[in-house]
Amino acid sequence: MTRPMKRHILHVITGLAVGGAENALYRLILAFRGSQYQHTVIALTPGGGMYARFAEAGIKLIVLDLRRSPLSHALQLVRLVRTLRPDIVQTWLYHADFLGGLAARIAGNRNVIWGIRTTDVDGGCARATSFIRQLCATLSRWVPHTIVCVAEAARRSHSLAGYDAARMVVVGNGFDLSLLTPHRSQRSSLRRQFGFAADDIVLGTLGRFNLDKDHANFVAAAGKLAARHERLRFLMVGKNLDADNADLMRWIAATGHAGRFVLLGERADVAVCLAAMDIFCLSSRTEAFPNAVGEAMAMGLPCVATDVGDVAVLMADTGVLVPKADPDALARGVTGLMVLGADYRAQLGQRARERIRAMFDMRHVRERFERIYENVIARGEF
Repeated sequence: MTRPMKRHILHVITGLAVGGAENALYRLILAFRGSQYQHTVIALTPGGGMYARFAEAGIKLIVLDLRRSPLSHALQLVRLVRTLRPDIVQTWLYHADFLGGLAARIAGNRNVIWGIRTTDVDGGCARATSFIRQLCATLSRWVPHTIVCVAEAARRSHSLAGYDAARMVVVGNGFDLSLLTPHRSQRSSLRRQFGFAADDIVLGTLGRFNLDKDHANFVAAAGKLAARHERLRFLMVGKNLDADNADLMRWIAATGHAGRFVLLGERADVAVCLAAMDIFCLSSRTEAFPNAVGEAMAMGLPCVATDVGDVAVLMADTGVLVPKADPDALARGVTGLMVLGADYRAQLGQRARERIRAMFDMRHVRERFERIYENVIARGEF
């Protein structure tokens, strides 16, 4: 029996820092193992907290350094596309969409898939990023065959910003429940390590320190909650969420309850950190389709989250939605879950996990991308 021919997907991503796009790419490639698709990743910049995870998983990596030598490495990117002759060039994030898409077209490959991972096109991003996004909007009618948006909110906002809506499809993030399973021993160990008592309620958040994540909102809400709930503790996990962050430490000190906060910084054991929590909180002012909420739901945590991006689509009736940039509303949302008791929170968390299993399991995402790949290869041309 003839085995099906392997299809080669060449992914181009800005870098391998710990972030939503990088985690989504990592999970997608692992989900395709054993399939007819093989994957290679080109990172446009070196380093990053995800590099080791990609390498340890045996994912083929090629690392460029466009910051150090932009012209020579851009030309090398074109040469790589010509040499590797992938069936599809799939790009992730604005700079990779722009550079990877142009490199593919210059190399003669028209089978380009762009990836849009953000929602807020009016926010305060860097001027260079805003410029690249405007260029991408102009080029969106010529460079990509398909534009994959991580959220319906991302599709709407980028369509209004000038992207070609006719080329857009929406594929949300997916989650591997086999890697996101709460373990009582891990929960107990981490809680003991950081001085949480058995009857403490731990409110946690996960995500790098960034204005979009609005950690000031989380800390302000935590300060209000700490004054009313003696057994409440606060666990913050993510890059730069540590004692070296002067802004964060100043906000925490202002609550008058600094001793109730535990800052873990960037961690690789996300599932263990989530297992130590009782309630998960997303305080962001903007999101598309947040990995952190999906991971928390998969771990069986009840969530209180700001109503941004596609959070409402993700959580449905399994969590509490509150307005963004409103610490009082965030505090009320958490208080509501606390008042309803541990049994109710456990039931809500179980419903959240079942929703992830039914709607956002990685198998569904792989199937969606398989259909997109088949469509691009069937209708595209070199």
